[in-house]
Formats: sequence, C-alpha cells, structure tokens
Amino acid sequence: MSYSVGQVAGFAGVTVRTLHHYDEIGLLSPSGRSHAGHRRYDGGDLDRLQQILFYRELGFPLDQVAALLDDPDADPQEHLRRQHELLSARIAELTKMAEAVEHAMEAKKMGINLTPEERFEVFGDKDPEQYAEEAEARWGGTDAYAESQRRTARYTKADWKRMQDEVADWGSRYDALMGEGEPSDGERAMDMAEEHRLHIDSWFYECGYKMHTCLGDMYVQDERFKAYYDTMRPGLAEHVRDAIHANARRHGYTPEDAA
Repeated sequence: MSYSVGQVAGFAGVTVRTLHHYDEIGLLSPSGRSHAGHRRYDGGDLDRLQQILFYRELGFPLDQVAALLDDPDADPQEHLRRQHELLSARIAELTKMAEAVEHAMEAKKMGINLTPEERFEVFGDKDPEQYAEEAEARWGGTDAYAESQRRTARYTKADWKRMQDEVADWGSRYDALMGEGEPSDGERAMDMAEEHRLHIDSWFYECGYKMHTCLGDMYVQDERFKAYYDTMRPGLAEHVRDAIHANARRHGYTPEDAA
C-alpha cells in the first residue's frame, strides 16, 4: 500500500511543504510515483519519516539526521537503542527545566535566562527584548519562531557571549572583505553569506535559502536592521543582501522565481 503526500502529512502532523523539502534535499524521497507523477510513500518511507521526526524533536539539524539515518554501519536496533538513550536524557533534562520554570518565568520572556547584570554585559544597550512584542506579533505563529524560543530558552550567559563573539568576528571579516573590493557575487562574499545562514541555522532555527533571502531583504528594508549593518561599514546591508541572494542562486534557489 502506498500513500499520497497529503495523507502522509496528515499521519505525521507535518506540512506538505515540509515533505517536499525533505524530498528536495534527499532526506526522504518517496519510493514511488503515481501515473500522474505525484509522490507515493510506502511503509518503509513512513518508518524513515518517523525516525526523522524523532531526531528533529530532539533538536538534531537536518544534516545530522541524514548522517545518522544513512550511516551504513547502523541498523534498526541501533537506532532504537540510540533513541532510547536520547529520550531518557531528554526526560531528565525536561524534569530539571520544569523544576526551574516557576523561578524563571520573567527571565524566559524571550528565552534569555540572564540576570540584568549579565544581560547588560552580553548585549550592552542592544536589549534583545526591545522588540519582543513586535517579533511575536510578526512571527509568533511560525515554526521558526517556536524553534528559536525552544533553543534560546536553554542558552546560558556563556552561550550568548559565544554567539555574540561569532557575530562580531563575522562582521569584522565581512568589513575587511568589502574593504578589499570583493563583489557581492564573489566567491568569498558568497561563502560568508553561507556562513551567516549556517550561524542562524545553528543558533536559532532552520534557515533554508528562501528564509535567508527574505532575511537579506529585511536587512535593507527595515531601517533598524539596515542601521545595524551599516554601522559596521556604510553599504554593508545592501552588500550582504546581494551576497545572500547570490549564494542562494549558487545553491539552486532563485529568489526571483519565488517573487
């Protein structure tokens, strides 16, 4: 028996778009096609999807999920053993979090569990809660927002400081790159745009090329983001946006086609 993409989406509680994305990146390609060319999933495909969703629920990025599932030395029993260990660890972790929730409600408003002194030390006058209500109004119903909230709720002062240091290092290197006259569609600029995308993907939420190009556009269209990037170097916001678009095209996503 085989199932349509809509049926599988309903079974698994995911969107059809998510299944299309998994197919496009080779993470879950359906075993068959209908006479009309539509995707058809069999029992083995559903088993793989279940594994994918389990690892995703545990916070694994898609590339690591693919590596785990495609490991030629792993067998189904090994996956079950690994999942049991991860789930046990997750239960213990959630138990500790539940014990601390009552004391951390206010601090977790934006998922930043820091004292005022720590927050100032890490962020200075760039209070991450400054636009909290606006962010929730604009993106609160999205998977990316929920994922960002889930991840940042666990970050310590050291985590935030490390993330800020990575941002500062990236900005310094991008400023130098522009100073050397690198065009926005040059290899080094596109590589740094890809590094920027992976930074978001690693720290906040899964950031595909469509999402990344939308962010690049916002960096120019929203005066606050534009001012932030242009304080590094005048014109940097536009340069980064163009590099993001060029990098997306390099990886097969054409922003113009989606307009």
